Amino acid sequence: MDRTGRTCISSYGECLPKKISGLSSGRRETAASERERKIAAVRELRHEFNVSDLAKLTGIPRSSFYYSDIHQKNDYYAEERCLLHKIQAENKGRYGYRRMTLEFRNQGKKTNHKVIQKLMHEENLVCKVRIHKYNSYKGTVGKVAPNLLQRNFKADRPNEKWVTDVTQFNLFGTKLYLSPILDLYDESLISWNISESPNYAQTTDMLDKAFAVIPDDTNLILHSDQGWQYQMYDYQQRLKKKGIRQSMSRKGNCLDNAVMENFFGLLKSELLYLQDFESVEHFKKELIEYLTWYNEKRIKVKLKGLTPLQFRNQSLKSA
Repeated sequence: MDRTGRTCISSYGECLPKKISGLSSGRRETAASERERKIAAVRELRHEFNVSDLAKLTGIPRSSFYYSDIHQKNDYYAEERCLLHKIQAENKGRYGYRRMTLEFRNQGKKTNHKVIQKLMHEENLVCKVRIHKYNSYKGTVGKVAPNLLQRNFKADRPNEKWVTDVTQFNLFGTKLYLSPILDLYDESLISWNISESPNYAQTTDMLDKAFAVIPDDTNLILHSDQGWQYQMYDYQQRLKKKGIRQSMSRKGNCLDNAVMENFFGLLKSELLYLQDFESVEHFKKELIEYLTWYNEKRIKVKLKGLTPLQFRNQSLKSA
């Protein structure tokens, strides 16, 4: 015990506090976040153990700890910083400053978006990059539908305009394919299928799930690229019997289906490149969780801070 009455860690021999011994857990993090985590552990244990000993064990100079301690006491935005980390942890680090600003407002805090952007930069809470999609075009293998959508991605009501496509994931020497349908009204996911092969059974399963939530003869538009599965006679007859009008992008023109492309880019930046996966099965589990989270929890700026399903349900109730 030192002269302040705190316990000297050296007297414990190899029995170190778990807060300290667990700091070298091998987790992946930036040097700044590791340093802050160590400072937080020292701050929590300082009333029980000697600060000098704690500083030596963590490799943090005493001066750095005291500076951080004083800075935190005088930090006008300490509460906001804590809330930033809480929200990012709950959403697996997927929020940028615009969406974070909306979530702050949802929680009753009217913090300016420029302040949030500055704090996120200081706390190293950044977004990730995106990549391209799987190309299902195999040439003309059936009938090519006209481009009814004409890049008019605005919809006035639910189930007016749907878009679909397929994207590919390469992990652990295995390929997985995701085939979803997205409603342009609120960008909610209507249905999806995950398969190890981009076969026609994947497409029909996706359609069956989507058809189950709408009546016949809705006259909605279902837009896709010119992928082989969308040119098949059976696919086109399924749409016709349901009262759905088929629309296709021009060959090789991804901008004709830009909203679907943006969704795939978002998915890969918020899931595929944001965490590590132990196996294909682990990734598939996380993918299903992400798709559910996207519909039910992920707020959107264009939906006034609501999730796709919240916005959709509001519209259906008022219709």
